[in-house]
Amino acid sequence: MSLPRHLVIFTRFPMAGAGKKRLAAGIGAVHALRFQRARLAVLLARHSRDPRWRTWLAITPGGPWPRGVRCIGQGRGDLGQRMGRVFATLPPGAALIIGADIPGITSTMIDDAFRKLGNHDAVFGPATDGGYWLIGMRRRPRMLQPFARVRWSTPHALSDTRANLRGATIAEIDRLTDVDDADSFKRDDTWARLCRKPPRRGRP
Repeated sequence: MSLPRHLVIFTRFPMAGAGKKRLAAGIGAVHALRFQRARLAVLLARHSRDPRWRTWLAITPGGPWPRGVRCIGQGRGDLGQRMGRVFATLPPGAALIIGADIPGITSTMIDDAFRKLGNHDAVFGPATDGGYWLIGMRRRPRMLQPFARVRWSTPHALSDTRANLRGATIAEIDRLTDVDDADSFKRDDTWARLCRKPPRRGRP
């Protein structure tokens, strides 16, 4: 019997003032929060019921969880410490972590990443800013430790993480854009339209 696949959506709890600070500085806190909530809703709607994997939601800080979604805590520490903790905590099976603010993610890409873990130790979805929107690990026969001394939020994040995996077999899938500032937000007209719609009265 094959082990299950685990897909983890990694995000901050969508509330005013928490996360997406560079995006909020460029388009305003209300629109940044609306984008964050919309992206998380889309990811959950598209992927949480896919029978090819089990979907988990890893949010920090704690908050009310959506019904019907498996949840796992990120814990404390920098991004690498939190991702490493999640990889170590999940039940056996291949595992992927994806960011919640990349509009181009499709189920085909996720399935492709899982398939590549069939004959690779790790897989990345590179981001155009030098980071990555997806990282996956097979976790057998040993747990890899790819997150030491990574320069997060810089153009070196992917190369630093790959350097920690020297000797492991690594695959890559599609390169996508991480929406983390006003320029990347406005390049995608689907999301730029959020800026042209007034928020509903009483909520973002």
